Amino acid sequence: MTRIIKKYPNRRLYDTERSCYITVADVRELVMQGAEFKVIDANSGEDLTRSILLQIIMDQESGGRPLFTADILSKMIRFYDDSVQGVFTSYLEKSLDLFVEQQARLQQQIQEMLASTPPIDALTDLTKRNLELWQEMQDQFLAAAGLKSSADRSKDDKDREQ
Repeated sequence: MTRIIKKYPNRRLYDTERSCYITVADVRELVMQGAEFKVIDANSGEDLTRSILLQIIMDQESGGRPLFTADILSKMIRFYDDSVQGVFTSYLEKSLDLFVEQQARLQQQIQEMLASTPPIDALTDLTKRNLELWQEMQDQFLAAAGLKSSADRSKDDKDREQ
């Protein structure tokens, strides 16, 4: 069940599951725990989840070591109102999903590797699979953007040589 958090005009957040007021830091903890939640405006019922998540990102980016460099942010801004905005969003989402999945697999395989004998074989297989998945995702993105993939360019180069 999705946890509902209400945001009141006084900027306070109310967790309906726990029946208490919470802070943006508490919402960040929900994100870190993987909890499913939705932030809604207490008066209008408007979904404010994205704006709260963006606020959390802003808080994180303003302190310590930022995740996004100015160059990355500039490139992301250029995708707004661009014909490939939807493709970029999908690519970014799939990239992050793949990254999270690969991190979980890596942790599992490291545990298995420590229990098995030739650990280098498991690490080699993992690396090969990661490279294959990454290449597939890049090729899909390039194809959706109307560009040639690396495999298409290699094939074109071989055709020209013959």
